[in-house]
Amino acid sequence: MPEGDTVYLSAKNLNAALAGAVVTRCDIRVPAFATVDLTGDVIESVISRGKHLVMRIGDHSIHSHLKMEGSWHLYRPGTKWMRPEFQARAIIGTADWVAVGFSLGTLEVWERGQEVAELDYLGPDLLGPDWDARLASENLLREPEVPAFVALLEQRNLAGLGNEYVNDLLFLRGVNPWRPIGTVDMDGMLTTAHKVINLNKDRSIRSLTGDLRPKQTSWVYGRVNRPCRRCGTRIRKSQLGPTPLIQRDVYWCPRCQPEI
Repeated sequence: MPEGDTVYLSAKNLNAALAGAVVTRCDIRVPAFATVDLTGDVIESVISRGKHLVMRIGDHSIHSHLKMEGSWHLYRPGTKWMRPEFQARAIIGTADWVAVGFSLGTLEVWERGQEVAELDYLGPDLLGPDWDARLASENLLREPEVPAFVALLEQRNLAGLGNEYVNDLLFLRGVNPWRPIGTVDMDGMLTTAHKVINLNKDRSIRSLTGDLRPKQTSWVYGRVNRPCRRCGTRIRKSQLGPTPLIQRDVYWCPRCQPEI
C-alpha cells in the first residue's frame, strides 16, 4: 500500500534518473491535460510531499497521488513494461529513460506557481527536510477529542502516514485506536513515527517490526484473529473514520492497547 515512504523512494529514484534531462516524450493520458506537451523542457527535479509526488518540468509541475494502486516505473527505452499499457496515465521520456505512471489516483499538471498553494494544506512532512514535530503536535491537538487513529491519518495534521503505519504505530505506543489524541504522549508518538518511517524510506519492503520476511513485517496491521506478537491475544479488526461514510480498517490488540 503506497504511503509516504513509498512516494519518497519513487521520487528519489525518478529524480536520480531524470533530473537535468530534456523531455523527449510527454503523454498525459487524462482528458483535462491530454493536450499538455512538455517536450523540449528540462526536468528540474522530482520531489515528494507526504503522499504526493511532484515532477518539476520547465514552467510546469506534474502532480500525482498514487492512492491505492498507483506506481511510477522507470524503463530503458524499448524495454518491456511490467504493467499493461492501458494502465499508463503518464509517460515522460528522455534520451535515457522512460518514466511511466500506472493507475495514478490523481494526475494533474500545474503552472509552477500553483504548487505551493495546492499543497499548502498539508501538515509537516515526516520525510521532509523541514519536518517540524512541534507544529505537527499543535495540529494534532487542535481537536483533542478526535480518536488517535483518525487524527494521525489526517494529512492536514502531519503528512506521510497511511493505514499501515498508523495501526502499527498505535500498537508500538500502546495506544487504543479510539483513545482521544489529546490524551496521548505526543512527543513519544511523533518520535516513533519519525523514526520508523525514516528507517523504511530507502527500502522497497516496508517493515514495522524490523523483520523483512513475508508476513512478519507488521505488528497488528492485516493480522485479524492472529496472535499478538507480544502477548498472544487475538488481534481484532473494526472500522473507524472521521464520519460514518469515511471508514478505514483498524487493527489492535485488546490487551496491549487497552481502552482507557
